Amino acid sequence: MNDHHKLTPTLVEAVDVLAENLTASEPFVALEGAYTRLQGDAQARDLQQRFKQADAVLRERQANRTLTQADMAHYRTLQAEMQANALIAGYQQTQQGIVAYLQDINRDLSQLLGVDFAGLAKRSGCC
Repeated sequence: MNDHHKLTPTLVEAVDVLAENLTASEPFVALEGAYTRLQGDAQARDLQQRFKQADAVLRERQANRTLTQADMAHYRTLQAEMQANALIAGYQQTQQGIVAYLQDINRDLSQLLGVDFAGLAKRSGCC
């Protein structure tokens, strides 16, 4: 920790309690479970990897203006497979739940503090 960013023991304790409560909350527990199930399925992981590779190829070929209809068809096929995979869809849904949950937490903290809590967290410590 930088010397100019020393936190008081009370603030450190409050942050620790917040972190413990967040990670024990239902949305985080659900996300952890969905992630574990997803990682335990080799077929779903393989599909994710193939989609990630197809996405990288698509972006590269778009940038180079060499994208073909076959590239797009392959990408769309993999995208449809991803959407149809229950484990992947469940994990994505729990991720969306976490985002909404954290937005609610940010809103509550921002109202309590009177500042945009997430905005403060994004700021660099230099300048």
